[in-house]
Amino acid sequence: MFERLWKKFVNRETISYVIFGVLTTLVDWISYWVMRQQGIDYRIATAGSWVAAVLFAFVTNKLFVFNSWSLHPKKVWAEFVPFVICRAATGVFVMVAMIVLVDGLGIQQDFICKVVVSAISLVLNYVFSKLFIFKKQN
Repeated sequence: MFERLWKKFVNRETISYVIFGVLTTLVDWISYWVMRQQGIDYRIATAGSWVAAVLFAFVTNKLFVFNSWSLHPKKVWAEFVPFVICRAATGVFVMVAMIVLVDGLGIQQDFICKVVVSAISLVLNYVFSKLFIFKKQN
């Protein structure tokens, strides 16, 4: 039973999702950090880093995680729109969670909040991508 669960959850797709998820998270965090270093408000930096991460994630998830190689404009658009909608949903979660943690709870270390919220977002994004966007064609 353990072996079957292991094969179901530890495979090329999940491993590549974790790798590209880490890279996407780095795009998010680095762009956030750069914007904060420039004096940009954490809310604007959160939104800007989200855009950069979503664009990076779409390309890497499409090609390298879910092996969706069709570059036909209709197919790309059919994947891109729900991808952005799902990422927007988790983006709203990230923004609300950041505001609650930083402004609501008064946590001074906003980057620590960013790390915690990003981890939750990573799991939600995988579920959305797997179930709704890059579905296997039968």
